[in-house]
Amino acid sequence: MDKITNQSVLETKARNWLEERGVTIDDIADLVYYLQSKYHDNLSMDDCRHHVDRVLMKREVQNAIVTGIQLDVLAEQKKLEQPLQDTIERDESLYGVDEIIAFSIVNVYGSIGFTNYGYIDKQKPGILEKLNDKSSGSCHTFLDDIVGAIAAAASSRLAHGAANDRDVD
Repeated sequence: MDKITNQSVLETKARNWLEERGVTIDDIADLVYYLQSKYHDNLSMDDCRHHVDRVLMKREVQNAIVTGIQLDVLAEQKKLEQPLQDTIERDESLYGVDEIIAFSIVNVYGSIGFTNYGYIDKQKPGILEKLNDKSSGSCHTFLDDIVGAIAAAASSRLAHGAANDRDVD
């Protein structure tokens, strides 16, 4: 398989897994709007979706998505060794590996992403509140941070005025 085909398969898998875990492009675009609307008078949801879509085209973002979601699923299925199983199931605050994976996404569009990510991670608006609801029975230890990071990266991309750029890995 050539490189383009491999990336296309990975991107498809990442996007499908987000949907399967209950996260839509619109959910993430809502977060981008939440972060950026006060800075852009004419910001539309179409603009937000465009930037989310561009972030999702990045291979390092796709890798983070499939890695994090796979770990969440394995934790739900109780297939991880102890003490990792309990740590991920509880989303232990001192674990931090979930945030490290998120930082790999945040970094894609520069340091402004850290500010966006920190803010949205504390506020937990929209889909992030739902993903952090431990009563659902689902494990989203990695997914909530990944979704916040995608929104932060898309917000950074928007802030940099990169709407017409084609991102190439």
